[in-house]
Amino acid sequence: MDKIIFRNTLPLIFSDEKGLQSDVWLQDFSFEKGKSYLIEANSGTGKSSLCSYIYGYRDDYSGDIIFNNVNIRRFKARHWDKVRNTEISLLFQELCLFPELTALENVQLKNNLTGYKESRQIHEMFDLLGIANKKDSPVAKMSWGQQQRVALIRCLCQPFDFLVLDEPISHLDDENASTVAILLQREAWQQGAGIVATSIGKHLPLEYTKTFAL
Repeated sequence: MDKIIFRNTLPLIFSDEKGLQSDVWLQDFSFEKGKSYLIEANSGTGKSSLCSYIYGYRDDYSGDIIFNNVNIRRFKARHWDKVRNTEISLLFQELCLFPELTALENVQLKNNLTGYKESRQIHEMFDLLGIANKKDSPVAKMSWGQQQRVALIRCLCQPFDFLVLDEPISHLDDENASTVAILLQREAWQQGAGIVATSIGKHLPLEYTKTFAL
């Protein structure tokens, strides 16, 4: 996938709002592969909804979202499976990890499906992000910042054209945020992929092609 296009898109919950000012809602714009975008938002302005629409597990919006000239409302379940396995990887704000599994088991659960990363590469990412000593710890016993890094590793265990990150560093200090940025930029560069990151305050430290105010 080379481009994600939005045309006059708006969450239905905002349909009665007057004077809405946004660089995203009710606008025509696109995200292009190989470029990086920041979505700056206040709480309650539809940031996570935007990520959900791109990932295809919500469709409560008006207007159009188009992948490579095809309106995503036409996609069937099988097509969405392909998109989520090979074209778009999403870091959920809620992380959606399995608390009873260890950090490594959460990552392996996805990688066993995709076969994308070698075991060596997974362990290297744990080392790089400073959580190598937590690989065998149940996620439920880890801090939120540690869990964020586990979820980030998991979302890199697949091929993608776009990496969509919903508040990826909200619970990380500046040093860890910089390390995360280096890893994400490296992985995106290797695949020629685009990055779409959201933030309600703390920004993933990248050089962005464009910043949108949601």
